[in-house]
Amino acid sequence: MALLEVTAAAERDRQTVKTIGVIGGGQLAWMMAEAATKLDLSLVVQTPKLDDPAVARVGDRAVVLGAVGDAATTRLLADRVEVITFENEFVDLAALGELARSGVCFRPHLVSLEPLLDKYVQRCFLQGIGLPVPAFAAIDDRTQASTITQWDNGDPLTFPAVLKTRRHGYDGQGTRVVADRAELLTVGDRWHWQPLILEAFVPFERELAAVAARSVQGEVVVYPIVETQQVNQVCRRVIAPAPIDPAVAQQCQAIARRLLEAIDAIGVFGIELFATADGRVSVNEVAPRTHNSGHFSIEACRVSQFEQHLRAVAGLPLGATDLISSCAAMVNLLGFESAVSDYREQRDRLAALPRATVHWYGKTSASPGRKLGHVTVLAESPQELQGAIEQIEAIWYGDRP
Repeated sequence: MALLEVTAAAERDRQTVKTIGVIGGGQLAWMMAEAATKLDLSLVVQTPKLDDPAVARVGDRAVVLGAVGDAATTRLLADRVEVITFENEFVDLAALGELARSGVCFRPHLVSLEPLLDKYVQRCFLQGIGLPVPAFAAIDDRTQASTITQWDNGDPLTFPAVLKTRRHGYDGQGTRVVADRAELLTVGDRWHWQPLILEAFVPFERELAAVAARSVQGEVVVYPIVETQQVNQVCRRVIAPAPIDPAVAQQCQAIARRLLEAIDAIGVFGIELFATADGRVSVNEVAPRTHNSGHFSIEACRVSQFEQHLRAVAGLPLGATDLISSCAAMVNLLGFESAVSDYREQRDRLAALPRATVHWYGKTSASPGRKLGHVTVLAESPQELQGAIEQIEAIWYGDRP
């Protein structure tokens, strides 16, 4: 289904704008709002609750209350802004397409999102434009899961494999490594056989990420390639730059540029990657928005990913992406208990660390794995950086794994 935006909206893509709507009011919109103030841009967010993080930054007069996936609410948002962008991908493209055809301008365009929101469609698209991806196959029901013997490319199916929901999975949710067919069937039953994708397990040496931006004029910039380190399938820390061979970094940068140009992207996109011991890189997933792996850029780069995204969406020139220190790290402050707490004592200790900055998202309750905030720390050597990471994690997590 093609989502064609009308000429009036396309014409506005040649203009700069001052008022931007954001679908979503979580921590990504919260950090975007801070960048908007620097650029003298006005943000209005569409979010379901007045206690969502972004509301504290934009003020409740700059909020349109309604579910993120509700296109009727997005219509109200469009009446207050010149262009609309996205904080998350939990949207109804068909419904938004009707708004686009009526003249509402989305950046990135809906046609840029269309091949990315469903993980199976995304895999097919990436493969079609020549980017390396793991072998994969769609799983539609239990019968197919019981009988499938090969990947889409014709190679024999192998285990272990990675089972994923095709929509709405994030932070490890909707992803499970399955050791054999019996576990595939068990997990599929538990997930009620919603649309799934099965992927070949990649014996990666490192997980990497490329955060890149493309402007209305087609300019592309790529941030330093980072290593992401997961605990319980949720990103715990990000290392910038990744300790990898320059040739591997160049592969990652080329993948990011190829993708953004192929989809005519506007704004920041996050590309998660696998790197194997023999120097090969493949794409894990693509997020059509600012990304957790780019949070380090707020303090560590000349222009943060959030300012960069708004620059692209507003039609402004893109900014520099180079690091201002030799290296940096971002440590996610993940919930480790079910509690209502602002963790003030830990936050004060974290803020006292040299060259460390605490970002607290203002969420009112904690639960295991929930992203409550993050800490960025700058350093001049890998050894100094590792020591700082250990201090941060000791303060926040204690002796928890």
